Amino acid sequence: MTSVLIPLAPGFEDLEAVTLVDLLRRAGIEVVIAGLQRGLIQGSRGTRIEPDAYLDDVLARDFDLIALPGGLPGAEHLRDDARVQALLKKMAAAGRYTAAICAAPMALAKAGLLDGKHATAYPGVLEALDLANTESRADAVVVDGKVVTSQGPGTAMEFALTLIELLVGAAMRKQVEAGLVRL
Repeated sequence: MTSVLIPLAPGFEDLEAVTLVDLLRRAGIEVVIAGLQRGLIQGSRGTRIEPDAYLDDVLARDFDLIALPGGLPGAEHLRDDARVQALLKKMAAAGRYTAAICAAPMALAKAGLLDGKHATAYPGVLEALDLANTESRADAVVVDGKVVTSQGPGTAMEFALTLIELLVGAAMRKQVEAGLVRL
């Protein structure tokens, strides 16, 4: 079964995290929400999520994709967490997908995964990082090889649907999208 790891840090962007989990699960993908800490984790807008696992307990598992929700300070916690950085590098070295939305591409940048790539993020995030070898795009979602980035809460649904298509195909994306009644 296709599996996705979503590390969750305090201050995550609520809409992005919930949208990722919901749509990926609608596609029949196993989603493991792994908390950077034990217990409930509160998002930047007050949503509290009980993770499926503590991050330390799933570090040895293989996943097809790691997806990082944004939000502040959530994205900063992901960027600064040594376990997340090691996972990102491990996933990239194994030829697996790494994905980040909103401010979370800063974690990909710290891991060196945006070097030589096209990417997008919340407006101003990539520019503030001053990445000499990364071409910033204004697209809602950017796929460059096995690196997928997106802009923010308003692009979360397109981001999740793109991940579904990459992982389990266009037919499943269309099936999930049809049930959403998107205009």
